[in-house]
Amino acid sequence: MHHELEVVADPDAVAGTAAAFVARPARACVRARGRFTFAVSGGHTPWAMFARLAHEDRPWEQAGVFRVDERVAPDGDPDRNLTHRRESLGTAPAEVIVMPVNDAGLDAAAAAYGGSLPERFDLVHLGLGPDGHTVSRVPRDPVLEVPDRPAALTAPYMGHRRMTLTRPAPARAQQVLWFVTGADNREPLSRLVAGDRSIPAARVEAAASLVLADAAAAGRGPARAGARPPAGP
Repeated sequence: MHHELEVVADPDAVAGTAAAFVARPARACVRARGRFTFAVSGGHTPWAMFARLAHEDRPWEQAGVFRVDERVAPDGDPDRNLTHRRESLGTAPAEVIVMPVNDAGLDAAAAAYGGSLPERFDLVHLGLGPDGHTVSRVPRDPVLEVPDRPAALTAPYMGHRRMTLTRPAPARAQQVLWFVTGADNREPLSRLVAGDRSIPAARVEAAASLVLADAAAAGRGPARAGARPPAGP
């Protein structure tokens, strides 16, 4: 998959650039068919992006915000991405579709969540880890080889199992938007953009991909890639 790369100064600039990027397809999709579907990863930079978006005049009532991954932890736990998503969205009336990680039968819960996903996502946000992982799909985890279920459970990783979207799910996206920050992500960023499929992130497929990286991750100063957000359907 081809990636457009845009380099900005720092994580705060990534959040601000992303907020502006997200706004256009959100409005266009709502105008076209009354719904904007957005799947989001965790992390400080996307939380900052949502905090910016929450205070702007956006069609939140028509937005469905999905999780791409979630730790198996109690509701309200600080390790849960959902906890921080609720805080960053504030009172914005978006529909947040929660991963059912507190259900007794987690495999069945993952199957049910996968069945609830839309036929396509207008936008999917992904992050990148120093080991090349994305959406809790880490190197050598069996979930990497799931070919047909859109959501599944990972093996334990850094103290938690996670529910995660699998390879087929991001392929439904009209656009993937990556956030890559910090010098420790310089090597995996290079491998992602080069299409090195030995890292899990490079196996993601979608119709279009924009990578927003800060200068520390890119190893160079800000530069525009010339990419523009999709106009909608």
